[in-house]
Amino acid sequence: MQLKISKLEPKRKDAILNAALKEFSTKGFDDASTNVIAKEAGISKGLMFHYINSKEDLFLFLYDYCADRINKEYIDLMNFNEKDIFERLRQSYILQIELLQQYPWIFDFIMITDITNSDEVNKKLEERVNEKLSRCQEEMFEIVDETKFREGLNLERCKQFIFWANVGFTNEILEDIRNSKITELDYDKVLADLDGYLNELKQIFYK
Repeated sequence: MQLKISKLEPKRKDAILNAALKEFSTKGFDDASTNVIAKEAGISKGLMFHYINSKEDLFLFLYDYCADRINKEYIDLMNFNEKDIFERLRQSYILQIELLQQYPWIFDFIMITDITNSDEVNKKLEERVNEKLSRCQEEMFEIVDETKFREGLNLERCKQFIFWANVGFTNEILEDIRNSKITELDYDKVLADLDGYLNELKQIFYK
């Protein structure tokens, strides 16, 4: 879907996209307000509709745009030949952080699955299922090098514990990104915290 917003200079385009990502992610399609999106983006509602045509067009454009960025800048770059579960997670974190710094709500938005009151939007969302992202999430904890784990552990439960820890740490990083200006994010500190966290998990589960 090609809208005039796609031709805007990056700073203005990202302001609109991030405002829309936040509004749709927190309120869903039906309750999201174009007034709030325009205000958050720092433009008039009239000017915003010059760029996007309608709320539905913005929502679907955003879904396509985010799916494309996630596929190209995250999923397609993941190396699933790496069988160490913690090295795989580290790789995933680094790629996600790059995307989240620019679009803090991108993963929340792309996971929207709630049915809307619009049959047309529901139909178009069904056509846009992000199969790559679903497959990536499944593969993240599958086909790993199980020989590194300590003997006697229930490996499936270990993977579940690591998954829960992964979700918690991801949410912590995301909260820091959302509460900070992009220029204020200490990338080196985030990586140092990440490595420290992963090393602690290795000591718990690895030989």
